[in-house]
Amino acid sequence: MPENTPLEKHDSIPVYNTETWLYEDFKIGQKDRSIRRTISEGEAMLFNGLVLDMHPYVGDQVFAEKEGLFEKRLVAGAMVFSLGLGLMANNNVNTFSYGYNKLRFIKPVFINDTIYTVRTHLGKEPKYDSMGLITVSYEVYKHPGELVLYCEHLQTVKYRNPENFIK
Repeated sequence: MPENTPLEKHDSIPVYNTETWLYEDFKIGQKDRSIRRTISEGEAMLFNGLVLDMHPYVGDQVFAEKEGLFEKRLVAGAMVFSLGLGLMANNNVNTFSYGYNKLRFIKPVFINDTIYTVRTHLGKEPKYDSMGLITVSYEVYKHPGELVLYCEHLQTVKYRNPENFIK
């Protein structure tokens, strides 16, 4: 039976699934791969409803089968983007999203496809007095290895030693 521990003691326990790396720790060329995940029909429709995307290609099975170019329903590109990046979310408490470049939807993703993501550290440059700018690419693949999405994510990240970067 767990003991009743006051909040003060809980604060010393590391938070699960967070990182604390800083600008100096970022290694250009590093690659990481996510786990895979299959996109179900139910979650695709839930996403479509949340973002009000009821385009016939993503929400109408009859249209997709009889009139659609692919003869089956697509997963919304915005969902593929969200899931693909979410698979690599590192929850770093020292980074902040600055934006995205080169977002491309390269191939269609369908209901029940399984996706995974490869993240590559592309570059870094000093930006502000307390933070630098890093760029990573995200390549989202559907199993067994077909590239479906590409983008570059720019993030600001705190310096460990800001005095080394002040102009």
